[in-house]
Amino acid sequence: MNPRCLHHDEDYELSRTNTQSSEDREHDLPYYEDGQSQDDHLLSGQSVQGKAKADSPYRLVSLAPAWLRKQHRPRRVRPRTKRRTRHCACSPKSFARRFALLVYTFFTTILLIVVVGGVFFPGYTQLPSHYQALKLLVQASDAPGRGNVGNQKVFIAASLFDKEANLFSGDWAKNVLDLIQVLGPQNVFLSIYVNDSGPQSKKDLADFGRQVPCDHDLVFEDHLDWDQLPHLTLPGGSRRVKRIEYLAEVRNRALRPLDTISTTFDKLLYLNDVYFHPVDAAQLLFSTHSMTENQTDYRAACAVDFINPFKFYDTYATRDVEGYSTGLPFYPWFTANGDEKSHQDVLDGKDAVRVRSCWGGMVAFDARFFQQQKPGTEIPITAANQSPSNITSPYRFRAEKDTFWDASECCLIHADIQSPEPGNSGIYMNPFVRVAYDTKTLSWLGFTRRFERLYTPIHWLLDLATNAPYYNPRRREVAWQRVREKVWVSDESLSRGGSFQQVTRTASHAGFCGHPALAVMKKDIFEGEVNWDSIPVPS
Repeated sequence: MNPRCLHHDEDYELSRTNTQSSEDREHDLPYYEDGQSQDDHLLSGQSVQGKAKADSPYRLVSLAPAWLRKQHRPRRVRPRTKRRTRHCACSPKSFARRFALLVYTFFTTILLIVVVGGVFFPGYTQLPSHYQALKLLVQASDAPGRGNVGNQKVFIAASLFDKEANLFSGDWAKNVLDLIQVLGPQNVFLSIYVNDSGPQSKKDLADFGRQVPCDHDLVFEDHLDWDQLPHLTLPGGSRRVKRIEYLAEVRNRALRPLDTISTTFDKLLYLNDVYFHPVDAAQLLFSTHSMTENQTDYRAACAVDFINPFKFYDTYATRDVEGYSTGLPFYPWFTANGDEKSHQDVLDGKDAVRVRSCWGGMVAFDARFFQQQKPGTEIPITAANQSPSNITSPYRFRAEKDTFWDASECCLIHADIQSPEPGNSGIYMNPFVRVAYDTKTLSWLGFTRRFERLYTPIHWLLDLATNAPYYNPRRREVAWQRVREKVWVSDESLSRGGSFQQVTRTASHAGFCGHPALAVMKKDIFEGEVNWDSIPVPS
């Protein structure tokens, strides 16, 4: 075809084909042997026209636009490879492998969290400076009174049931003797009351008394006469002694020397049958809520007692600063679903956690509440710490009088002596001071406290699941106001021995301590049994 006869557009298309990339041009050219150029082929006498005919498909392609030629390029044929056999993800073997990996990852993560938490974020392990100073002072020598710089007078009391005869000949006795040396024998009076514990315990107490270096009064009663205690009438007509009446009585018997001795004491330390470190007891007495050196500001300060390395024991007497019961018995003990002040004090690592009541196996009191005060030094009487049965110092342990309403005598004593200031009862729990009911648990407490901050989210979730704290219908009662309530009224003329009746009563200041229940003492017990019965509340 004569190029002159082509239209303008056709001429333009042909000119565009000459501007294609070198890669496209090489693809469109016919194939030549190695070492031969296109001119060599022309000179070799081969027919260009014959070659063009043979290559006509390539020539047609070369006349197409570049974008169209790219679409029609021959595709490379890749060699087929052997397809790998895939195992079904739902096969038992695959499922087992995935499950094992999941379990391994879970436990590895938990272990990592525990290690990091215990090493870098431990709970209640770094003592405040004044605690550390007192600890170093106690450890520096064996001098009597080295832990009592201010020579404060301390009355130590304990009411004990030692049926197994292991307290006065074991580690408990050694703890007490060491504590007397730390406080100074000249500063201490020791009073112990024991009852119904058998001849071996009586002998051990006498042997222990010969080792006590301070003034003391150690009393052993073979049997406490229950006829001396108040009785109540149960449904059915039987007369029984409330368990709390019994416990209040034996605790008060350990305080009897305060009625006769002339010494004015600064502190009263009440002990259960718990094992403790003597330096911890000194810190509870002289370091809790410290204002200045050798000066504390508390009405009562409690240790934290453990029945095993993780479980807090004395939930029955413990209430947060708003009177709510505790949550589940492990750190942080107080539920955020009640009042968050006590809960937050624990999370903040405070040595004086604000509470309304506590006990914890070992309690330090301001001794003024338990002694007859000299004229001009009486404790002011306020509406919040009055009680119909206990309106002035010296205060003593007591029980509630309602038949089907129980409250711990250890909680009631705090209700009686607390400050009337809202949110500041003057009563504190000290988590730096920990005691236990066996020596093995005591030895573990220094280790397990390092990881207890990790329990917080678990505690919160379980509190939600268990609806803690439990509901107390008297917690928010205002002291000395008249209230209407259904209570059990004894009536021997009725076959049930009484009935629930709507009555008007005077609310007390201690309603937060109790709950609807009744526990009574039983005289005849077998080996391994507890000495009390729980009486169900009538419907």
